[in-house]
Amino acid sequence: MQVFESLDELSNAAADAFCKAAKEAIEQRGVFRVTLSGGSTPKRLYELLATKELPWQNIEFYWGDERNVTEDNLDSNYRMVREALLSHLPAESLRAFPVPVDPDNPAATAEAYEKTLRETFAGSDVPTWDLALLGMGDDAHTASLFPETKAIEQNDRWFVENWVPKMETYRYTLTSPAINSARQRWFLIGGSNKRQALASVRSSASDLPGALFPSRLIESPTWFVTRDAVAVS
Repeated sequence: MQVFESLDELSNAAADAFCKAAKEAIEQRGVFRVTLSGGSTPKRLYELLATKELPWQNIEFYWGDERNVTEDNLDSNYRMVREALLSHLPAESLRAFPVPVDPDNPAATAEAYEKTLRETFAGSDVPTWDLALLGMGDDAHTASLFPETKAIEQNDRWFVENWVPKMETYRYTLTSPAINSARQRWFLIGGSNKRQALASVRSSASDLPGALFPSRLIESPTWFVTRDAVAVS
């Protein structure tokens, strides 16, 4: 676990690591495929990436989760990434694949995006991302895998609609097998409100199931964490 004094320090370190991972993947495989996280924590990372000189034509952006809103909505993860990063990149180099949200038909939305993913990774049992960027909520959810929701139990699908009772809305999310298939999985976590969740997720206790702490479902992640999110020993 890498601990930083501020979100800005965390974001700069993650940006440097992103550039290194991208260049290595492109040298080895000709493409860098990354699934993006929504929420407030990664926004600074995306802003920093917008200032970097990278072979953007060889980088493909996908979404690990999305809200059930159209792309012009303030709550849209795609809108946040577009404003922070994508709109600053050369249009001719842009290779972004947002979730085609139809708020009135969540099942069709999820099926359409899963079809896109399966076409991208044709012949693979799982989507072999180079990097999965992840956040974590104060309830230990990641992507839109919320505690005690149906998506947690899904092992056959890659991308699903997920009803979240406490929010009374659908979210869209990669399933845990589709996240764990990434070559690298990075959590970006900042804020004292994440402290208890982070301690629980990283605990060695066996009585903390993934159904209640979904971030525990992610295998062997790299942690980028601000100091205020770390439990005081």
